[in-house]
Amino acid sequence: MSGSPDLSVDIGPMKLKNPVMPASGTFGYGQEYSEFLDLNRLGAIIVKTITLKPQVGSYPHRSTGVACGFLANIGLQNVGVDRFIEEKLPYFDSIDSPLVVSIGGQSVEEFVEVANILNRQKRVNALEVNISCPNVDKGGMQFGVDREVTRDLVKRVRDVTEKGLIVKLTPMVTDIRPFAEICQVSGADAVSLINAPVGMAIDINTRRSKLGRNMTGGLVGPAIRPFALYLVWQASKTIDIPVIGIGGISSAEDAIEFFIAGASAIEIGTWNFINPSIMIEVIDGIQAYMVENKIQTLSELIGTLS
Repeated sequence: MSGSPDLSVDIGPMKLKNPVMPASGTFGYGQEYSEFLDLNRLGAIIVKTITLKPQVGSYPHRSTGVACGFLANIGLQNVGVDRFIEEKLPYFDSIDSPLVVSIGGQSVEEFVEVANILNRQKRVNALEVNISCPNVDKGGMQFGVDREVTRDLVKRVRDVTEKGLIVKLTPMVTDIRPFAEICQVSGADAVSLINAPVGMAIDINTRRSKLGRNMTGGLVGPAIRPFALYLVWQASKTIDIPVIGIGGISSAEDAIEFFIAGASAIEIGTWNFINPSIMIEVIDGIQAYMVENKIQTLSELIGTLS
């Protein structure tokens, strides 16, 4: 093999120099991690979910440890789209890596409005639509567990944005495949999965939830990796657009598993809290694996499960 391996990958209109990104909700607005790693080395930067209006987030307790991970209920705390554009977005003028903004809302109309506003921002390269948000119009049910709501939401966001469009899927469905197909035919450039499955932890002495009045939280960490890997494998066999793998990734070996299963790129979440430079280590580890195995391009690895 001559030269260094090519880690680049195309996700819709974005060309990523490598397939490694932070998962939304674990990387703040990006700048917070700049003292720990060179943001320009990342394939892309995904910031926390932005909503139309500022949100204060959930009540304490917001997190609790469980076996092989923890439960988190943050409640999409964020500054709102206007303050994000005014206060957070200018920082990225000095960063070369593509910027992906996760968007959320309490109604389809809110998603569409946020997408429309961000479509006018040149520095934003893509949107990741967080369809695990609770849908107020449907009594709090997640957008992403209803096929017709998912179809309508993705189509309407696609209609108002020329940016790359990634849809982040919830695992809280019977079968992930029809949801991936709906996203593809409705105009998504890629799907990312999985968002955190919902879980509980109970204090047996008080007989109360360890997350207090929040009751439940998203399960994150290594515990969900085998589940995520399975759903990525299923989705990648079903659709032609790229699949971005998320769930319990803490090493280059974990990331490579996702590529073999069919992911074109990956997002690292919880492990950013434990090791803020983990994404750089994973990028270097993927490159070393490709050199050792004489793999010239990432496409030679993707979807090679036999």
